[in-house]
Amino acid sequence: MNNLEDKLKLVKGSLEKAKDLRYKAEARLEQLEKQEEELLAELKVLEVEPDKLDEEIAKLEQEIEQKLEEASSLLPKELIQ
Repeated sequence: MNNLEDKLKLVKGSLEKAKDLRYKAEARLEQLEKQEEELLAELKVLEVEPDKLDEEIAKLEQEIEQKLEEASSLLPKELIQ
């Protein structure tokens, strides 16, 4: 009888752990979904479509590079060396 009780306790403990993990996973999913909504809202304000993020990043990197080159060309040559 003791063996069955031990097995039952083990199964019950495992079930409780599984429930706890499930609740944690659900809470994390809620957090991630809220974060996704916030990011999508921010992209909308910035007028950037989520599927065009890579293009927008590349465009911004190119603009930064151009501005750096422009700023460098405006500096006196003596300061650059």
